[in-house]
Amino acid sequence: MDARQLTVFTADVRSQIQLIQRVAQLVELRAQGLQREDAARLESVAYQVHNFYNAVEDLLKTIAVQFENQVTDTSRWHQLILQRMTQEIPAVRPAFLSQNSFEALNALRGFRHFFRHAYGVPIEYEQLFANLNRVRAVLPILEQDVKQFLQQLQ
Repeated sequence: MDARQLTVFTADVRSQIQLIQRVAQLVELRAQGLQREDAARLESVAYQVHNFYNAVEDLLKTIAVQFENQVTDTSRWHQLILQRMTQEIPAVRPAFLSQNSFEALNALRGFRHFFRHAYGVPIEYEQLFANLNRVRAVLPILEQDVKQFLQQLQ
């Protein structure tokens, strides 16, 4: 990748991480005063946790497209792109995600799948709270992953 392409790519990655940070702020805002009995609030927080993972996945897609290492198995696409980002691709790109990021994001991927496909199923407080804590824990790790990744590309 030439200097101009790297500049554009870096700007795209930074823009997406800023979006991820804004979604994380929304997660926190919606989670204020979260109570087990408040179904509407549980659904609101769950929606924002779902959005957080989707924003991260969009970042992974940006990287995959730039380095032409797309996942072609559409039946397992969400799982494979996450796994692929933990791998260094020699002579193409460094690994993007640390193992800690991968583990938290993989759990969030599962929650996202549940949220999108479990129509009419109530949100369980404990499950949501665990995923809320995953968002809180993974954000600084993901920010560090982005920083290291971009430094390695320089």
